[in-house]
Amino acid sequence: MGLIHIELFATLDLVGQAPGGPDEDPEGFPFGGWQAPLVDEVSGAQIAAAYEGTDALLLGRRTYELFASYWPHQKDNAFATLFNSIPKYVASRGRPDLSWAGSTQLGPDLAGAVREVRDRHRHVKVVGSLNLVQTLLREKLFDRLDLWVHPIVLGVGKKVFDGGAVPTNITLLEPPAASPNGVVQLRYGLAEGTPRTGDMGAPDRGVGRGD
Repeated sequence: MGLIHIELFATLDLVGQAPGGPDEDPEGFPFGGWQAPLVDEVSGAQIAAAYEGTDALLLGRRTYELFASYWPHQKDNAFATLFNSIPKYVASRGRPDLSWAGSTQLGPDLAGAVREVRDRHRHVKVVGSLNLVQTLLREKLFDRLDLWVHPIVLGVGKKVFDGGAVPTNITLLEPPAASPNGVVQLRYGLAEGTPRTGDMGAPDRGVGRGD
């Protein structure tokens, strides 16, 4: 069985909508492209490294259409070479244009279809696609979540975790890494169980102790 890796860019208030440009989601969202001014050499290298070994993309319809209109026309670009050569799986209730080479639409049983994709590949990347991501988070159908948190607050926009989020344990897989512009990379893995509760005033918690 392979691994499903979610790659997301978010603000400090966890808005993940339209980070790349104003054309990503032009309807009523005034901050399209908020990520661009904050990308630096360090965060750019982190993003590139995250895609090493990727052998399939899992995308929502909107993100797929944006990618299909852009990447096939790019030359001498490592991301274009990768994205154009590997299979693309599209989660959509409609009928997207699948003319981008290697594209397949998933069936109506999304959870079952995603499991089949995971069985078929080793490293499946989910990019953007917030509606799809929220479904995968609710169903706990992911193995790793790479979250780049950017030092801005927007106050509006679609967030990474919506009102339908479910209690989930995740574990930090490696120390956080910050770039000069203040972008922090957080790499989490799905963990078993659901969050526990406790008492911060308990003796073993160390709160209020004088030593």
